[in-house]
This record gives sequence, C-alpha cells and structure tokens, in this order.
Amino acid sequence: MKKKPLISVLVPVYNIDRYIGLCLESIVNQTYNNLEIIVVDDGSTDRSGDICDLYARKDCRIKVIHKENGGLVSARKTAMSMATGDYIGYVDGDDWIGEGFYSALLSSMQQTDSDVVIAGFTRVLFDKKVRLLNTIETGVYQGKKLETFYSSMISNNSFFQHGITTYLWNKLFKKEIIKENQLSLDERITIGEDGAVVYPVLLKAKTISIIDNCAYHYRQREDSMLKKTNDYSDEAKKLAVLYEYLQKAFGDNCKKHNILMQIQKYVLSTYIIRSGGILKESIFLPFTKDIKNKKIVVCGAGTFGQQLIKRFEEKKYCKIVSWIDDDYWEYRRCCLDVNPITTITELSYDYVIIGMIDSFSSQNMKNILIDFGISPSKILTLNVSDKDVSVFLNKYLDYNL
Repeated sequence: MKKKPLISVLVPVYNIDRYIGLCLESIVNQTYNNLEIIVVDDGSTDRSGDICDLYARKDCRIKVIHKENGGLVSARKTAMSMATGDYIGYVDGDDWIGEGFYSALLSSMQQTDSDVVIAGFTRVLFDKKVRLLNTIETGVYQGKKLETFYSSMISNNSFFQHGITTYLWNKLFKKEIIKENQLSLDERITIGEDGAVVYPVLLKAKTISIIDNCAYHYRQREDSMLKKTNDYSDEAKKLAVLYEYLQKAFGDNCKKHNILMQIQKYVLSTYIIRSGGILKESIFLPFTKDIKNKKIVVCGAGTFGQQLIKRFEEKKYCKIVSWIDDDYWEYRRCCLDVNPITTITELSYDYVIIGMIDSFSSQNMKNILIDFGISPSKILTLNVSDKDVSVFLNKYLDYNL
C-alpha cells in the first residue's frame, strides 16, 4: 500500500491559554491523521506552553518548541525549520479547523497535482459565524489561466479587495514551493506577514486550486476587535519595509501581471485602513465631499470605522454625532460606544460616512441606509482611484516609488 503523504502543520503560540486547547484538539482529531504538528511557544508568560506540553505527551505527532519571544515571523520560521512533511499547513493557535479540513485540501491537491490549494474560511465573532470566500472564482488555474489569476491575486479591481486572501492558514502548500520563502522572510515585517509569503509563493506555482471549503475557523477575539492607533510615521516605516520586501521578492516579475501596481494598492489601502484615511499631519480623507466642521455619523465599527473615530477625535476635524453598526451589541461588549443602525432616523447630521473597506459590504450598507430614508447625497463611501496610489505613497509614506 502506498504510504500516505505527511502534512506538517505549523502552529505559532503566544499567550493564548484560553484557546490553544481547542486548536490542538481540532488538529489531532482530523480525519486525515498522517500529520506532523509543530507547535512553537514563542515565549508565552501564561499557561500556553504547559498546555502544549500536555498535548505532546498525549499525542506523539505533536512536537513543541519553546523559545524566547521573537514575534510571529520568527515563530513560523522556527516551525518551518523543523518541518519534515511533504506538505505545509498553518493553524494559528487561537483558531480551529473542522475535522475534514486537511482531508479536503489534500484531496484537491492530489487530484489536480496543485502546488497550492486555497480555501475560504469562517470568521467567528462571539456567537456569529460568517463564511468568506476568495473573490477569484473557485477552480483550477494553470497555463494561460494563471495569467488572469496573477493579474488580480493581490488586488482584485476594487481598491480594498484582494483576489486571494492574504492568510497562510487557509491554504495547503507543497513544501518545496514555500519553505525558502518562509525561512527568508524579513523579521522586521510586522504588518502583512502572511501576504509577504503567500503572494510571491503563488507566483512560483504551476497549478493552483481554489476551493469553497470554509472549515477553517478564524476567531476574531474580543481584544483583537479593539484597534490600536499608532503614530503615522511608525506605520509608514513598517509599510515601507513590507513594500520594499515585496518588490525584492517579486523581482523582475513586478513588471508582469500589473504586480507593481497591485503591491502599491495593497500597501496604500493597508495604510488608509490603519490610519482612518488621515495621513501624517495633513488631512487626506478618501471621500467625495469635505466634511470639515460638519456633523457626522460614522457607520461601521470594524478596523476602519474605529480608526476614523479616533482620528476625527484627535484632529477635531468634524463633530461626531453618533457611531452606528449592525453588530453594535458585540462592540458594546468591548466597551465601544456604538448604537443600532435604527437610531439613524432620530439623528440630525450633515453626512453619514460608511466606515467599511469592502465595496460589497459598503454598497449593501448604503442600500440599507437608503431604505431608512437617508438621501444618497448624504451617504459618503471610500473613493480612492488607481491614479491616487503613487501620489499618496510618495507624499505620505516618505517612500520614493
């Protein structure tokens, strides 16, 4: 009987003793059992390391490495250096996977002889679950079809939308195609760590499969819902490192498939999201109308919505009348002063800003507001065109393109 291929599952762990047990349970109980589970305890100060050791004593497939804290990139490099499998998978220590996850990915890999299999995922926020897929259609991509794939894998037409999700953990890779990229990743990268590996690896692939499996469960933790507001210059420096690394990783391929522009859009969109659209000491608001000194309702309490609120309060650029969101209750549980969307009818304001980055979600919310009787002329959404990209990267990120 032909020996089943070995999948090395890399699990970085840092201070997640509330979650790591469920994560490891989900991996050891996979229907595909020829796994090598490499757990890297990256200097945890809670019980995470002890829990990992307990699981290793119960299951010989688990190898635990304890190291000083060095960050996510360092932890994944350590795990990769230990991997002996034919294939590489990733699971973050606060997430979990359905029982058939790796069986499904490996089956697709073997049937199509793919170098990479790309799945969707399920985002879990408290009791709410949302299935999310890549925007590039499911199917097998090889030969000429890869030309279309590469032209939209980083940025899929919409400015803030990826063709393929940046994440490492909802994918399965042949080891020979990813090992070098993971081990050589610049440890200064602290924004976009996954994308810096995923996208250059995809360009090396001869066959790629996209499937609609959403058995990877990404836990949106309560603490991760609260977004920090960092100094403009610090954010710019971090993104400059990412931009420089991606250019180097793609090399001459930057000239193909519109990849350089895709990278630039990726970096700028990340900066806008994390800065609330306000860059440095100047004001750049990616909306169609000036809102200075206007009465504003912010709709959306995700990353971009939170950054908008914080930057507006810092700059005193406009008057925030209210902050609303469909999932207001979840955000209130995080001590954010967010109200139901239904309260919009009781408010007096000049504009409603939709603080969402995904064009589909933004348009859907705009339709909801219109159904509440809000005039379309009072609803502002993100408005960044391709021609803005180089201008703003040059001007605000202090990076010469």
